[in-house]
Amino acid sequence: MTAEPVAGAAWRRRPGGLTALPAFLPSLLLPLLLLVAPPAFAWNAAGHRISALIAWERLDERTKAAVAAVLRQHPDYERWQTRSKDADADRAAFLEASTWPDDIRRDRRFYTAGHAPPTPTLHGFPDMERRLAWHYVDRPLHPEHKARPSPGALARQLAALPKILCDPESSAAERAYALPWLIHLVADAHQPLHAASRNRAHGDDDSGGNEQRIFNPLQPKYPSTNLHSYWDELPGKPWLRGKRLASTVKVLTLLYPPTAQAGGDATQWLEESWQLARQAAYPGGDNAVLTISAEFQARALEITGQRLGQAGYRLAGQLQRVFSGAGRQCST
Repeated sequence: MTAEPVAGAAWRRRPGGLTALPAFLPSLLLPLLLLVAPPAFAWNAAGHRISALIAWERLDERTKAAVAAVLRQHPDYERWQTRSKDADADRAAFLEASTWPDDIRRDRRFYTAGHAPPTPTLHGFPDMERRLAWHYVDRPLHPEHKARPSPGALARQLAALPKILCDPESSAAERAYALPWLIHLVADAHQPLHAASRNRAHGDDDSGGNEQRIFNPLQPKYPSTNLHSYWDELPGKPWLRGKRLASTVKVLTLLYPPTAQAGGDATQWLEESWQLARQAAYPGGDNAVLTISAEFQARALEITGQRLGQAGYRLAGQLQRVFSGAGRQCST
């Protein structure tokens, strides 16, 4: 599927292509995201909670109950409740689980393979590896150039995790470990630079924009960063929760309601992200440091809003399918 955002317009999918939203809608979204928009990993915590809340609000009660029962078996369930302070314990666990695969990057109980020795395996975990490669797959933007193989496993994990949740022989611990990862990775798949890298003729690439420096005069406190972090941080402040989170979700779902193409599978989601990365994720120019313009920022925010909404709708659909078996082997 090809995604073709055009500068200066907001876009929504329709059968057979894309259509422009009314011009006044971007003006509503832009201030909202800037008020609630710095470091992050793959959408930041705000982005993951936004997509998770969109998904949660679309789940039927049986699926919510099934999801909550799985998450209650997670070793960090009580930590999530303490941090969230949400009166709805089931919703709190779901939203905090959405950021857990990023949270463990700073958690000393866990280790990064190849950079530190393994830490002791705690009860309820298969091991304590941070699994950084699960978050992305670096598909080259220029297939005509020589490209190194991507170590990223995002596509494989999006296929494997639902099978663990569906398998009646999976243990409670295995399911509790798989579910936060699935919640998280569905959103990661919708961040354009988690599906692509700009590769050069000599074979090197920019690691999904991590090695592409940018200057952003629209963010005077943190004007110098890399392009990947720029995209990750667009959803808002990483501590976004509570009423502001709910308000953001309400606006996004009004701006970007689900369409006939709100479903699809992981292959489609990653193809869309790759197309967006190729066409819209990089500012123009060949300088070593690229500059973010107001036009580019507005366009990037529109893409971000659209992709967060799609991730939420698709996550809800995935979970409805995964848990529709009510104890039987389910369909992914």
